[in-house]
Order: sequence, then structure tokens, then C-alpha cells
Amino acid sequence: MTAPSASPTATGAGRWEPVIGLEVHCELRTETKLFCGCRNAFGDEPNTNVCPVCLGLPGSLPVLNAMAVELAMRIGTALHCEIRPSLFHRKNYFYPDMPKDYQISQYDEPINANGWLELPDGTRVGVERAHMEEDTGKTTHMGGGGRIHDAEHSLVDYNRAGVPLVEIVSRPDIRSAAQARLYAAELRGILMATGASDGRMEEGSMRVDANVSVRRPGDEFGTRCEIKNLNSLRSLVRAIEYEITRQVDVLESGGTVAQQTRHWDEDQARTGALRSKEEAFDYRYFPEPDLVRVVPDAAWQAEVAAAVGPMPADRRAALVALLGPDGTSGARTDQISTVVEHGLDDLMTAAVDGGVGAALALARTANEASAEPERARALDGAAYTALLRMEQDGTLSATQAKVVLTDLLAHGGDPAELARRHGFEAMAADSLSVVVGELIAAHPDEWARYVGGEEQLAGFFTGLAMKATDRKANGKAVAAELRARRG
Repeated sequence: MTAPSASPTATGAGRWEPVIGLEVHCELRTETKLFCGCRNAFGDEPNTNVCPVCLGLPGSLPVLNAMAVELAMRIGTALHCEIRPSLFHRKNYFYPDMPKDYQISQYDEPINANGWLELPDGTRVGVERAHMEEDTGKTTHMGGGGRIHDAEHSLVDYNRAGVPLVEIVSRPDIRSAAQARLYAAELRGILMATGASDGRMEEGSMRVDANVSVRRPGDEFGTRCEIKNLNSLRSLVRAIEYEITRQVDVLESGGTVAQQTRHWDEDQARTGALRSKEEAFDYRYFPEPDLVRVVPDAAWQAEVAAAVGPMPADRRAALVALLGPDGTSGARTDQISTVVEHGLDDLMTAAVDGGVGAALALARTANEASAEPERARALDGAAYTALLRMEQDGTLSATQAKVVLTDLLAHGGDPAELARRHGFEAMAADSLSVVVGELIAAHPDEWARYVGGEEQLAGFFTGLAMKATDRKANGKAVAAELRARRG
């Protein structure tokens, strides 16, 4: 394992080192909310999954969801945390997204602490804590640019209020926007592998806050700013890169970075100040009087640990083993990471078990299937294997196989039938021989150069053969025919 490497940013008169920590909010995949029996679901009609408890009505009392505790423990186990006795607190604030004017969270006694996450490159990022809390409602500002300062009015949906969350707080070990993306992507894979979350950032079930500061290498940490609610990996990278540049510009012009909470504006590609950064004392934490301490015993912890399946790092190692010595090359490593990130390693493994070469299975899964990950995860493994075997044995060319795979992902079906519908029946050997002979006769100069050793002209003749046969010819078969004729 390696410590995070410094990545000083060359700018202006000096060099600066970014210091980044991420706070990832993960909604848990429970049937009901954290402290009541209301349905936990995305996309329902606003304010239909609510009750006196999640609306904070007088006299209502919270009851802790045991499954949420178990999922939180799975996350802690996967992140190598210590699972500890924990206590819920009231985090007081006065925003309309929580009608009771406080959020039930864990403060100084979290259920998970002192863990770590290892990135694909071997870098280890510390995990300070992974604590439980309830989510807030969703506020929508109507009119203007969708921000509160120019809204005509605001709407609040309390369906999300009370949904169980785990907030995973990293240590400030990250040193670049690219490394932050790696961390978030790896963490997303871990959350999905544990079954704790579906990882759907576009639906808000995983949201990232980034704490960013800059310093001269070797100096104390600088003043940090928090960028709130980043809901895609692309936004995470862009927001951090912008904030690093902004802070360096402020410091190099003789200014001082103010500690702030900032909003990322995707359209304008910039961060803007929301408010001064809150500290713990601003929230006036005190123990939640209506909930007892959570003390998972050793037997429960062991049961939870046994239920945690293989993590992304284990799954990447399994694919490397499938590929053998070639599995550790740079291009292969990137493809393997893509396959695992999209949860398609079982699809690839099924193809290899069905007789498809590991290199071909990896290439198609990483390059084509990963472009439609949701559909690929639902794909019939036997049909996928059959298609790749058709490409492997020459029944389909690589180009033809990709066309059929696009159809297979969109509609399903039998690969052989789909190939017939596209007119990709294999040409008889004698028919292909006739086509190649006619092309050689029509291009004697190019043929002479090919025979003389200009291998690149094989592509010239292959392209002509594909055009002449309306792309029914197999490129490998054309190449074999050319070699046979050259002798």
C-alpha cells in the first residue's frame, strides 16, 4: 500500500498542493425509513411517504430500523472500520427541509471509525468515520436559476426526510481531482457490492461533498471550503479543479481564502459562495433522548461480516487471473476497472466459462457492453456467450458482432437470428474466393505491392471486399484468403 502522493499544481509564481477530503452520503436500500414505517422509495408523488414521525409532529417517537444498522455495519466492514457502540444525537438547524428543525445523526460516537479504502493504483485513503443519520427533505426553488436567492417560491417534498443514510468521511488524504474521482468510484463500487446502496448518483442515493484547500508542499493545511451535493463523478472532478484554481488565484493575488460552504453551478462551471462554513458548535448537538445506545454484539458483527461479498479489488484480481500475464498491462487494467465498476464481471466470466477467449470477452465487455451498463447487467449470459463465440470462430466479423451486440442489448433475442436479420450470414468459401480474385484482377498494382511485402495493403483489399459483399464478408476470412493466394 502506498501513501497518497503529492501532486503540486504549477501555477503563477509557485507550486501548490491540493488537500482534499470527501464526505459521501449514501442512502441505504431499506424498505422503510430510519425511524418510522414509511416507504423508502425514489420517484413517488411528493409528500405521500410521510407520517407523524418523519414530519416531526408533537408526541411522535422514533423507532430504529434494524436493517439500516446492519447495512451500516456492512459498509464499515468493507471499509476496514472498527464497529463500535454508537449513540444518536440531535443536530439542530433551521431549514425547511426538516420540519422538526433538527436532524437525528451520530456525532462523537459513530458506529464505524478508523477505516481505509484502497484505490486501484494501491493508494490508501483513510476513512475517519462512517456514521448513520436520517436524510433531509428535498427543497426545489421555483423560478430564476433554481437557486434560493432568485426564486419566486420554494417547494418541499418530505418523502426523503427520514430515509436512512450513512455518511462516509474520508481523511484529507486525497491530492488531486483525478484521485478524488478514483476514490468516489471505488467507494460506489463497494457500496453496491455490500448491497447497502444502488449507487445511483443521478437519483441522489449517493451524493458527495468535497472539502478542498491548498498549501505549499510541507506547510500546514490551508483554509478549506466545502462544495456541496455533487451528484456525478464528472461534476466532482470539475468542481474540485475549479476550486483549486480559484483558491490558488486568491492566495497568489495576496488575498485570504474564507472558510465557506460553496455551491457548484454545472452550467457556469464554477463554484459560488452559499454561506460561511458551519462548525460542530453551530449545530448544538445533544444526545437524542428518545433513542438508546446501539451496541452490536460480536455474534451480530460476525454474521454481518460473513454476508459481505467480494469487493471490487477482489473482483479485479479475479479478472487479472483469468487473463494471465497479459492482465496486468496498462490497457487491460483500465478495461478490467471499467468492467468491475459497471458490475459486468459476472457477464464476462460467464463468457470465458463458455469457451470465449478472455481477451475477447474483456474487450467486448469493457468497450461495448459497458456503454449500456444497465441493459448489459440484465443481458442473458448464454446469449452474450453465444454471440462472442460467433465472433471468435469467424461466423461474424468484429464489426458485425458489435452491430448484433447493440441489437442484443436493446431488445434481447437469439444472436444467430439477429445476425440473419442484419444479413450477416457467413459467405461460402468459394464465393469469397471469387470476390477476392475479382478484386486482385481489378487492382494489379496494389496486389503486386502486397505480394512484395507491403502488409498494410491487406487492409485495402479487406475494405474493398467488405464493400463488395455489403459487409457480409468476414475480415479474418478475407485476410486468410489473401495470404493463401500470396503463398
